[in-house]
Amino acid sequence: MNQEAIRNFCIISHIDHGKTTLTDRFLEKTRTVAQRDMHERFLDSHPISQERGVTIKLAPVRMKYNLSSEYKEILGCDFLIFNLIDTPGHADFSYEVSRSLAACEGAVLLVDATVGIQAQTLANAQVALQYNLKLIPVINKIDLPNADIGKTAQQLIDTFDFRREEIILISAKTGEGVDRLLEEIAFRLPSPKGNEESAPRCLIFSSIYDVHKGVIAYIRVVDGSLEKHRKIKFMASEKIVEPLDIGFFLPNMQSQQKLETGEVGWVATGLKDVSLCRVGDTITSENHDKLIPLPGYQEARPMVFTDFYPENNEDYELLIESVKKLKLNDASLFFNQIHSPLFGQGLRMGFLGLFHAEIVQERLERDFNVSVIATTPSVEYKIVLRDGKEKVIYSAQECPPLYQLEKILEPYVEVSIFTPLDYMGVILQLCQNYRATFVTQRVFGLQTQLVYKMPLMELISGFYDKLKSISSGFASLDWKPIDFQQLNAVLVEILINKQKVSPLSFILPRQNAYQKAREMVARLKKAIPRQLFEVVIQASINSKIIARERIAPFRKDVTAKLYGGDQTRKDKLLKKQKKGKKRMKAIGKVNIPQEAFMVVFKD
Repeated sequence: MNQEAIRNFCIISHIDHGKTTLTDRFLEKTRTVAQRDMHERFLDSHPISQERGVTIKLAPVRMKYNLSSEYKEILGCDFLIFNLIDTPGHADFSYEVSRSLAACEGAVLLVDATVGIQAQTLANAQVALQYNLKLIPVINKIDLPNADIGKTAQQLIDTFDFRREEIILISAKTGEGVDRLLEEIAFRLPSPKGNEESAPRCLIFSSIYDVHKGVIAYIRVVDGSLEKHRKIKFMASEKIVEPLDIGFFLPNMQSQQKLETGEVGWVATGLKDVSLCRVGDTITSENHDKLIPLPGYQEARPMVFTDFYPENNEDYELLIESVKKLKLNDASLFFNQIHSPLFGQGLRMGFLGLFHAEIVQERLERDFNVSVIATTPSVEYKIVLRDGKEKVIYSAQECPPLYQLEKILEPYVEVSIFTPLDYMGVILQLCQNYRATFVTQRVFGLQTQLVYKMPLMELISGFYDKLKSISSGFASLDWKPIDFQQLNAVLVEILINKQKVSPLSFILPRQNAYQKAREMVARLKKAIPRQLFEVVIQASINSKIIARERIAPFRKDVTAKLYGGDQTRKDKLLKKQKKGKKRMKAIGKVNIPQEAFMVVFKD
């Protein structure tokens, strides 16, 4: 196919700015999907995406756009092929977004007219500019009564140096302005410029797993062409396979004999291991060993770790099988088997962020009917022992005694916060409370971008919820990992009835460990229900008890049935009850609900 007739693009926007609604209008306007089959959030196939209104898994689609007579003469063809790559809508999936951008020549920069530019819009736009993508600025939701088109347009001009006449006004909900936007995509976005005669080089920007076809790679053909049944090679894993099938997204998978330079499509590899087909890798033919891979490949690294245990120990094998099936469609998912004296067999799982962890837990419970107990989220720590050895730990219970440690290193992230000027003061105070270090500040009209460096552990410890609360929901946040820095830390251990509960242990900075430990013990008292015996909750540092709370047992008036006699009769019954309570406390098991593991770092 002629590359001049192809436009590969994606849509950059913050959550809830109307990206998926605009995609629905594109499908309708280009008649890619029949009207009788159309429904809201068409490309979000999973029920969780539909319910939450957030794209979890990207979905490409090939659309045929018939040109008007005016544009036929200018472009020299009757129609264009639009390859739209719908990107995930949350900061946890920023790596997938970067791969989608790398597969495009242009992007629609979509901004909500009621709130203006926000953190994720700016972060993804900066990545797009690094890839030299052509941006088309679009202001959405112009039909809403509280839309401030003038202010939003000025933000786009101040931030990206757009000209006012470049900005397109649309309402993705009503369809107003969408026809003009399609024309601008056709005319303003560049076509691919690959080498049609060279060896094939294809960028993998996503993948899924099919029971019959194995791993299906979503690809952009950068150079050369790909043909069905001709062997291909994955340059990162060096795996060679013969494709079972190839084709386009219409939006369902449509088989073809060949994918040519500039096109976006899929390859059914037949692989049963999704780790051999990695996002960002380069596909080529089997006999091109010296070919230079496409730039930018890196493996997605889990950032947040949580232990999952089945509520019923008999469901442990079902949990393993369910997670393995999830991993087939999510190569970034990390897990290994662990054992806890409290919960028995379980899995330690690594995620891209808290939202990713929440989605996986919900899918386990809804798609596979596995009820799980999830422990407190943690991060990856690097520790250096006094003998010079280095070790990576994923939870406080793996930490050796502090006297054996030379130093502890914790992961840091760069946080970008967009906020109206009215909330600047409270947000600056919040960042200070969460050990954040100020980096820079930029003003965009009535909004300000604050950039901080802060520990990842602080970010996942209720920071986002607190930010939304104090800013009345107007502030937005985006983040990316940067490096590891030394932490002056202590290990806080939680004891319940003098028994250490390892999943509740945690690592804290020394300067606020005592205060945090007392607060957590107080929260645990509220989270753990009363028992028939006394429950004592303690926090200790280096075997020294620093906080204590007591949960009183349920009481029964054993003397109520007495109607006479002397005091010795009452004493006898009370003594008997005391012995029973003591025996029950010795053999009884404290019921620790799921909520107890989530209160550790909540404010």
